[in-house]
Order: sequence, then structure tokens, then C-alpha cells
Amino acid sequence: MTTYDDRASLTDLTAVVERVRESVEGVIEGKPEVVRLSLTVLLAEGHLLIEDVPGVGKTMLAKALARSIDCSVRRIQFTPDLLPSDITGVSIWDQQRRDFEFKPGAIFAQVVIGDEINRASPKTQSALLESMEERQVTIDGKTYELPSPFMVVATQNPVEMEGTYPLPEAQRDRFMARVSVGYPSAEAELQMLDVHGGVSPLEDLQPVAHAHEILKLIEAVRGVHVAEPVRRYAVELVGATRTHPDLRLGASPRATLHLLRAAKASAALSGREYALPDDVQALAVAVLAHRLLPTAQAQLNRRSAEQVVEEILQRTPVPATPQQSGFGGLGRGVPAYPQQPPRRL
Repeated sequence: MTTYDDRASLTDLTAVVERVRESVEGVIEGKPEVVRLSLTVLLAEGHLLIEDVPGVGKTMLAKALARSIDCSVRRIQFTPDLLPSDITGVSIWDQQRRDFEFKPGAIFAQVVIGDEINRASPKTQSALLESMEERQVTIDGKTYELPSPFMVVATQNPVEMEGTYPLPEAQRDRFMARVSVGYPSAEAELQMLDVHGGVSPLEDLQPVAHAHEILKLIEAVRGVHVAEPVRRYAVELVGATRTHPDLRLGASPRATLHLLRAAKASAALSGREYALPDDVQALAVAVLAHRLLPTAQAQLNRRSAEQVVEEILQRTPVPATPQQSGFGGLGRGVPAYPQQPPRRL
């Protein structure tokens, strides 16, 4: 397991994230919690689903995050006539070489932006399944590795469902987190008029971090220590969704893994070498809610999956103090878990 050499190395790594955060917030005004969650998913090697009403900046958030990192970026506009081969690629017969030549599709990029993903047919949506989970593409029996880091940022509109194809559960389960941008405050909207009233700041956005720096950040996040009580707490939260009477489908074991990885990334963003229950609590709604299916009775009672997760958080006991005496082999004492309410992302 990778561990931090010293405190200064962690400071250097978080400085890179700070540059990316400031770059994205220069385009997306008044939404620091949304930007933080996006960076958390990036460092946790996950994929992000941005779901909200039209015009709140879903695609702009995805583009700002992609352009802030010096890496390959491809944007896919999902439409009903989009084919799976447009995403994965296709083998074409070369007359001169008298052999098939593989032409990579749009998925062969480090950051892939899927705009309005629910407007494509289920057949086309399924072309993303292998790449999102295994980070590879299989065409004509041959497997092609995708570049690293690799992240899919997809957007969809939840209110215009006519002529769309809702993502199946298997597809939604591959997204580490779902975020809603929401309407800005009055002050943020006034600032947006000043910033975006002329030329869009997205056009002048320059990369502030390199892909190899992001890889170092990801490697550092893998070394964040998670004590046994925190791991057990995450398992209990996810397990409670499988037995809740208002849910006909609970969260999968993949959800537990995603919740743990996101908690480690959140701890690193906070400058800590260890994860706390606060990290798990703050991310539980974003990581779990989009995977859950409420029962018909819960829907009649207007009970959302987010409300169910909040209820589970209130009912599940929070661990007091881990039994380990150090983090990641550093031998430092373990502080007591903070008792203040967690910050929601």
C-alpha cells in the first residue's frame, strides 16, 4: 500500500488540487461543494453523473474540469442515431495493407464528456459498460487498454423524459456519484452576468495541472488509511439500504467500494492521511442515492432515495474511536472522531 513519505508531500499534492479547484470555480460561480465533489470523484478513479434541469451549467462544469487538466478530452453528444461503434471504435479494411485497421472511437480519451447520455438508445449506452468498469474496450475479440487517468463525466436532464432512454441500473451503478448543480444564489447569478456577459471564461481556460500530476494524486489517495470501524460503518450504511422497507433495490457491493474510495479522496482533499466517518457521511447521499429504487408505495408517499439515505444516516450508529494506533504505518496517534454534524456535499 502506498503511504505518504511526510506531511510536506501531502501539502504539495493538495496544492495541485487547489489550482484545479480555483480554475473550475472561475467558470462555475457559487457552487464550491459541486466542484469539490467532482474533484473527489476524479481522485477516487470514479465516474460522475451530473443530473439537473436545463441551463444550470451541467456541460460547462464537465468542460471546465476537463480543460483544467492537460490531458486528452473528447466530447460525445448522445443522440438517438448514435451507434456503439461511434463510441468504442471500429475495424476498417485497409486495401493497401490488406488487413483490418482499428479506428479508435471517442472513448479513447482521458476525460470523456457524455452530453445528454439518456438521449441515446440502450444499445449505445451499453457501449460504455466495459470501458467504465474495466477501463478497456474489446472490439472483434481484441482488447484495447484505455489511457490513464480515465474518467467519464455524463450529463442528463431528469425533467424532459419524452424521447429519452433512462439509464438502466447497471449503467447508473457504474457512476461513483451523482451531483445536481442546482440554481445559483442571487449574488452568484449577478456575478455570472458580469463574468459570462461578454466572452465565456471557458474559452480562455488554460490547463493548471498535468495528467501525470493527477496520476500522482490518485496514487496518494490510494494510500489514505481507513480504520476498521470506518470500513465497518460504510458496510453497515450500504447494508441498511438492502433491507429498508421503502426500497425495492438496495446498493450493490460496488457501491460500498465506491463509498470507501470517495471517502479516502475526500480525506486527502482535506489534507488528512486517514479517513473519518465524517467523510463517509458527507458522501453517502451522492454515492448511494442514484443506485436505489424506491418501492411503489414510497413513490406514492413522495419518498425519494435521498430521503431514505438521510434516514439511514440518522439511524446508523457512528463509530467512536478506531482501535488502530497509527495511520498508514506512520505511527501517529489516532484522534477521536469529531462529533459535529458532517458537511453535506
